[in-house]
This record gives sequence, structure tokens and C-alpha cells, in this order.
Amino acid sequence: MLIVFAGRPGTGKTTVARELAGAIAAVYIRIDTLEQAFIGSVDGGVDIGPAGYMAGYAVAKDNLSSGLTVIADAVNAFQLTRDAWRTLATEMGVGILEVELICSDTSLHRKRVEERQADIPGHKLPTWKRVIERQYDPWDLDHLVIDTARVSVSQAVDKIVNCLKTAERQNLPQSS
Repeated sequence: MLIVFAGRPGTGKTTVARELAGAIAAVYIRIDTLEQAFIGSVDGGVDIGPAGYMAGYAVAKDNLSSGLTVIADAVNAFQLTRDAWRTLATEMGVGILEVELICSDTSLHRKRVEERQADIPGHKLPTWKRVIERQYDPWDLDHLVIDTARVSVSQAVDKIVNCLKTAERQNLPQSS
């Protein structure tokens, strides 16, 4: 199974994805971590473009081919990146659950963005202005949307686990 998180910075993707990874013993891949590793490996910094996502797809593929469940944590703001995760799931013959986190309370979202601290050495977090001005493509397919202004981290994880259980039951062969 491939579980792909998406959402604007500050909506709680990393917090929920990490908690979920522990709850279901899944491989956790964070695109920010990969991107920062690339940036940190080059003197003077560099625009790495899609390198973090490309590395994420490759690491996910390796783990999916070993039969492991993978959680991908990224903004996934563009239809292009969402399509790439879907293509990967299709190529690997695994199910995909796309989870978009939103924060419907603008004041709370802004507070989260402005007060959070980087947990990756050297990582520069976006300002609130950059978060709200960032391109974020509309979704073209149904997906699970969780509003982190209305549910706790554990409630969000429970929703995702229940969704996974439902999907698993629907894919089981029916006994006669």
C-alpha cells in the first residue's frame, strides 16, 4: 500500500504521517528531508528542482517492491506530483490512499506556520505569505480530506486507519 500525504505547509502532514507510520509499522519518506540532504550536499546552495520528489519515488518503489507499506509526506501541490505517485502505485500493483490535510481555521493555520520550528538542520520554513501565495492545484480525483482544525492527531490517524481497513475489506476475495 502507498499512502500519500498532501497539503499546504503547516497543516500537520508530518505530525500525522509520522504517527501513522508508527501505528501501522510503515516506511516513512519525507520529501523535505530528501530535499534538505541534497541542498546540504552542495556548497553555496542550489535549486534542486524536482530532485527530492524523484528520490522519494525511487525510495518508495524500492520499499514497495519489498512488500512494505510506504507513507510519502510532501506538499504535493501540483497535479503532476500526485499523478506520479498514482503511476508508481499502478506500476507496483499496490493500492494507493491519498490523504490531503487542510486547516480550515485561517488564524490557527497562520499561527502554526509562524510558530513552528524547523526539525531538519538547515531547513528554511516558508513564511505565511509564501504559504498562501504558493500554487496549489485543485484535485482531480476523490481522496481523503482531513481538517486538522477540527480533529486531533490521534483522531486523524484513526480516520486513516479506518479508511485503510475499509479498503482492505473491499479488496478481500468473497467467500461462498
